[in-house]
Amino acid sequence: MRTLLPFLLLVAMLPSAPASAGERAPPPSRAHAITDPDTRAWWQATEALSGDAMEGRDTGTAGYERAAQRVAQRFAEAGLRPAGDDGGWFQRFRLDDLLITTQGTHIAVGDTPLRLLYDIAPRPSARMPTRLDAPIAFRGYCAPGTLGDVRGRIVLCYGWRRAGLTSGAQRLRAVNQAGAAGMLTIADPGFTIEPMRWPVAYARTVAPVGAPAPEGDHMLLATLNPAALAAVLAGSGRDAGRLLAWGSAGKPLPSFDVPGHFTARLRLQRSVVTSANVLGVLPGTDARLRDQYLVLSAHLDGYGRGEPVHGDAIYNGTLDDAAYVALLERLAERRKGAGYRRSVLFAAFTGEEKGLLGSRYFVAHPTLPKTALVADINLDQIRPIFPLQRMTVHALDDSTLGATVRRVASRSQIVVQRDPEPERNLLRRADHWPFLQAGIPATGFVFGYRPGTESERRYRHWYEVQYHRPQDDLTQPIDWAAAGKFNRFFYRLVAAVANGDARPRWSPNSRLAPRARVVERNGGGL
Repeated sequence: MRTLLPFLLLVAMLPSAPASAGERAPPPSRAHAITDPDTRAWWQATEALSGDAMEGRDTGTAGYERAAQRVAQRFAEAGLRPAGDDGGWFQRFRLDDLLITTQGTHIAVGDTPLRLLYDIAPRPSARMPTRLDAPIAFRGYCAPGTLGDVRGRIVLCYGWRRAGLTSGAQRLRAVNQAGAAGMLTIADPGFTIEPMRWPVAYARTVAPVGAPAPEGDHMLLATLNPAALAAVLAGSGRDAGRLLAWGSAGKPLPSFDVPGHFTARLRLQRSVVTSANVLGVLPGTDARLRDQYLVLSAHLDGYGRGEPVHGDAIYNGTLDDAAYVALLERLAERRKGAGYRRSVLFAAFTGEEKGLLGSRYFVAHPTLPKTALVADINLDQIRPIFPLQRMTVHALDDSTLGATVRRVASRSQIVVQRDPEPERNLLRRADHWPFLQAGIPATGFVFGYRPGTESERRYRHWYEVQYHRPQDDLTQPIDWAAAGKFNRFFYRLVAAVANGDARPRWSPNSRLAPRARVVERNGGGL
């Protein structure tokens, strides 16, 4: 009781979500409709973490802190041992938080205003100009060596997101080196497998205090809604629809100057916030293996409160990723008093949505010996909204984790596959990536489908309607059988890795293995 009382008191003392006029009533629990007891318990934990009372769990907010305290309490109740700083559950670190506010901000081209978050989404940075009046130059795909004299101008670039033309990093480097005042990137409407949705939640960046400044942080950098391109090009004699069609198809684009000036008056709000990873250990039972740790991770943060969509301003992040922090809680409960041969670190990371901040911080400042971390199994990008028959597995061929995943998935009647859409860069967009970068084998999962099926339709629809939107909430359609099937696969996989005689090893031909990356940096490979 002495262990739990501080958590119960602290959770009770934390401020509750502020009530506001028109605040929606919480949806009724759907747990009663779930016949499998384990899946029902998992969903009840998901409801607790992603209801409106948690306010979307944005990094550095009171809502996130309430969620973190709850996870720590659940870990304690399940018998885990604290694995954070100073013998506690939390690994806290400070973050610089920059936000461009709607009030006090005005952006326009000529006399035509561009609506913040709807037409344009600036990326806040510490040295960005907050007052700007500059001519505009359209420069196609903004390939290096093609810009000409754009000093002091706002360069308008088509934001191609597929292979074969310029990448975002190449565009930024070219525009920065050319001395431009800023860059507007037209969101690529041809990238239909994961389209950008408008409005965006907010214009905000968060980074660890003292982190190196990103390239171009002295410029105005923003993404432009393709629907606003015609307004930006007004008076140029250019057809915005035709340019977008050419860009979507990867056809050559012209370079030309735009008559209207880009003007901006930005209100930049600066603060320093603190957020925390929640870390707990299930000690191993084998004297030979208990000093090795398998990491199980999911991200606790969401988008929080943002621009309303259909009247809803809370971005609950139910499947992204509250449900899979809840799965960590559920596994800890199931294993109470019954460890695996290896020790298991349960990690609920903060700041994933802001750039994998929590997992990067943990890997750089591990609370356990880094050499003792044998692998990371990460839970993110999992959408149980259609039957689970096939599954994309990240880094499938890069370590012996892949063979273990194949074996366990086969037992679960799941076909595994490599990523069929590598242009989305999902491998590098979730919390397994910092572990892979540090030379620690890791993997993660995405529900797969056959092209042209109803499963693909549901998957695409989720990315159009729910992804990073308030509609990723407790009312969205869930395939309970698929959810339970994945959860059981996860339990079996953890047992296989945590109880295996040998720790996971890199595959000889892996391009993610530490030695392979050294070769590439020295001139080989990529």
